[in-house]
Amino acid sequence: MIRTTLRSLRADALRLLLSSLAIVLGVAFVAGTLMVTDGMESGAYARAGAFDRHTDAGVYAGERPLPQALVERVRAVEGVAAAEGELTGSAGLVGADGRPVLGYAVLAAIPTDPALRSYDVTAGRLPERPGEVVLDAPTAEEEGFALGAPVRVGGVSGAARPYTLVGTVDVAGTSRDVGGPFIGLVGADALAVTGEPGYGRIMVAAAPGISREALAARLTEVAGPGQTVRTRQQILDAAVDDAVRDLEQFGLVLLTFAGVAVVVAGFVIANTFAIVLAQRTRRTALLRLVGATRGQVFRAALLEAALLGLVASVLGVLAGAGLAAGLAATLPALGVPVPAAPALSGSTVLLCLLLGTGITVAAAFLPAWQGTRVAPVAALTDSSVQVTRGAGRTRLAIGAVVLAAGIAALAFAATVGQIVLVAVGGVLSFFGIVLFGPVLVPALVRFFGVPARRVLGATAALAVANAVRSPRRVSATATALVIGIGLVSAFVVGAGSVKVGIERSVDAQIGVDFLVTGVGGDLPATLADELADRPELGVVHEHRSRVVDGMEIRSVHPELVGRGLSGVVAGDVDDLRAGTVLAHRELAEARGWSVGSPVVLGGRTFRVAAVVTADEPAPAAARVPAGHLVDVVGADFAALFPAVRGHLAEVDPADGVSAERARAAVETVVARYPTVNLLDQAAYKKMLTGTVDMLLAFVTALLGLAVVIALVGVANTLSLSVVERTREHAVLRAVGLTRARMRAMLAVEAVLTALVGAVLGVALGIGVSAGAMAFVAKIGGDFTLVLPWGRLAAILAVAVLAALAASVLPARRALARPVVAALGAE
Repeated sequence: MIRTTLRSLRADALRLLLSSLAIVLGVAFVAGTLMVTDGMESGAYARAGAFDRHTDAGVYAGERPLPQALVERVRAVEGVAAAEGELTGSAGLVGADGRPVLGYAVLAAIPTDPALRSYDVTAGRLPERPGEVVLDAPTAEEEGFALGAPVRVGGVSGAARPYTLVGTVDVAGTSRDVGGPFIGLVGADALAVTGEPGYGRIMVAAAPGISREALAARLTEVAGPGQTVRTRQQILDAAVDDAVRDLEQFGLVLLTFAGVAVVVAGFVIANTFAIVLAQRTRRTALLRLVGATRGQVFRAALLEAALLGLVASVLGVLAGAGLAAGLAATLPALGVPVPAAPALSGSTVLLCLLLGTGITVAAAFLPAWQGTRVAPVAALTDSSVQVTRGAGRTRLAIGAVVLAAGIAALAFAATVGQIVLVAVGGVLSFFGIVLFGPVLVPALVRFFGVPARRVLGATAALAVANAVRSPRRVSATATALVIGIGLVSAFVVGAGSVKVGIERSVDAQIGVDFLVTGVGGDLPATLADELADRPELGVVHEHRSRVVDGMEIRSVHPELVGRGLSGVVAGDVDDLRAGTVLAHRELAEARGWSVGSPVVLGGRTFRVAAVVTADEPAPAAARVPAGHLVDVVGADFAALFPAVRGHLAEVDPADGVSAERARAAVETVVARYPTVNLLDQAAYKKMLTGTVDMLLAFVTALLGLAVVIALVGVANTLSLSVVERTREHAVLRAVGLTRARMRAMLAVEAVLTALVGAVLGVALGIGVSAGAMAFVAKIGGDFTLVLPWGRLAAILAVAVLAALAASVLPARRALARPVVAALGAE
């Protein structure tokens, strides 16, 4: 039987080629993902000690930063050779052209004691005193900075000031390489630029002869409660754990998409074996008649599947190496650093071989079992060759119930906004389509075939009849498309809805010409005052807030406050001025406040000018209950909380000043602050939605492979059905069907199958997105379902065009054999 199996495999090699391609692609996705994450993980171990090569112990801050006084106490501990504070944060760099250098800039305090220095210097030296700076070598080269030249650095504390460039360092592939500039200053300058009151940790070098454990014990006594002391090994372990934890989460995301591709490949394989084994029914019957047992035939089919899966898996691992290289080159452009080359491990190879082989065998199990149930004598008849058997009543009944339950769950989720219902509804709907597909898919094929019959007449009618001849087959083919297109559609609709919701929120809350935003942090402390001093500018309002005593105190501008309110319960919003507040209704009712009531904030007494409402649902992670808000004018907020900063400032021109003059005035101020951006409303919307677009592109690219595998399934099914209908096609050609109409018939069959799968997938994606948007709206924001008809139409168009392309080779094969030879085919 083994020889017979190998001969069958060789004989049907071309028939199984496309199905093996599905496994190759699925395994390649898994292998590529594992190679990338394995490479990043191995790189994490190499990078863990990059900046701690000479650190024997460390004191880490708890809730509060570590003051300089603690650094001095640690330095005085017996057995400490050197101790310095370190912090990492963000800052901004002004380029040689006077413009901020793009990219998120990492700032770090660099030790001045040689005993603790672990940076790789590429030119010059490390900073030794205040006023000196080092940059990463690529930034210095790109900006044309020379050693000894002034480099302007700014942060949250204020405008950029010049520092002398004394050296360049290599931080490539380390935790401080995030795609933007790296800035290194001595501790005092780092504290001044970032505005931090203390350090994140204290690095300690041990004196000769003292063990690291003994040193850590002494440091624990000095550090006091709330601080954590780690030995060198613990420092390295923590760094590796953090890096690996992030990599595991990232790898889990990629493997989720890979799992979708593998599941789709399983559908394609199962459908392929169902057709191939059905076409071999006579061959199987002859084997049984000459003595082969049912078990032998069944095992032979599984052996064939195992060999096919093994070969396809090997090719998938090789393709995965190329995919991993592509991912490693693409991910940095999406903001995901890949500091190490992909790595191929034995466990990855073994897992991929087992996965590909196992999926193929599992997919072939049911078709092989069903194929051996046909009696040998019955299998010799022509009727057994055609797979026209529909699904059982039990399956259809269960499928109808499951599909109805899934649709009901999605509809209810879209009303109440429960994320669990969204997930349950999506899963039930998909499995309902799988189970009820033998009825649902043919019905939709007939429905979509109506316009085709009107245009192409009998040719389209033949295509529809061929497509629905085997309900299970066309259902399985279309269902493979439902998964990938359903997920793509869900992300497309969800992303479009989120973007529209963000834009609505900006339109409702932002009514000024210009916005100044912080890059990766709050606005510098002196920026708003400098803007307010410009005569060309009228309104300058920095968004600031602080939670005190169970309520959120917000800074507002009298000319802008009414924009965010939905109503006034009592009083007059125009009465808001210094010494007064606007109390939101929920808080006023809870505290018993009314117009004119005294309110004590931060030790100062204010008067309630009005009680107002704002239709802003509280986020799930809100710091205070919904409506527990108090609005005060900016001057009062600054007096109460002078150290609190915001990340956004609204700016409007003064009366009689053109927008161009106002923009020029703002740009003059902003030019001195490299950690801020100047935007108008359109640019602000684009900035907020840019991440959504990038994420959508990333997800669509990953799910695109699943769609490609499903379309391979369409081509595969059509190719195998052409072999099955060789004599039938010959008869049609003999009675006058032209070559063009034969191609059209097969093209219509492929298009209808793909179109039904795509439509079901889009419908499923819309249902899932509707529930997800209701959940997001419940959390907070003006989010509603918005259907991007253009993109959804593009998804359907791509499926149709791909199906047309998939029909080319089967049509060529159907027309390749002469009519007389085809009439005699078995």
